[in-house]
Amino acid sequence: MDVREQAIIPLGYGKYVRSDKIIALDPIDTDRGPGRRTRVYVEQLPSPIIASRTENSILASIVKTPPQLLEAAAAFDLLQDLLDDIEQVGSMLRKSIKDEAGLDLDDIERRIRDILSHEFEVE
Repeated sequence: MDVREQAIIPLGYGKYVRSDKIIALDPIDTDRGPGRRTRVYVEQLPSPIIASRTENSILASIVKTPPQLLEAAAAFDLLQDLLDDIEQVGSMLRKSIKDEAGLDLDDIERRIRDILSHEFEVE
């Protein structure tokens, strides 16, 4: 992968960093919520920046990527964001949504997890 030189990368919520200054991306697995998706380690900063974007979307912005991979990464990021939001819905509200709108959030959550658990290849 080739890093885009001196490109400004949005991290979300008004945070930006130069692409060639990013050292590492660390996805946040626990206590992940709104505005807490990825730790971004930046050259010459003592602690990481907390980004609201996923590591895949930041990585796609950093590297020179073929368009079809960008589209696939964007789709997976959207699914991850939906999953994060659905996980915040409590059981009583889920039941109400299912009764009122016929929308089964448990099934949608299961299906998204199944999709995200598979690796994908774009030729």
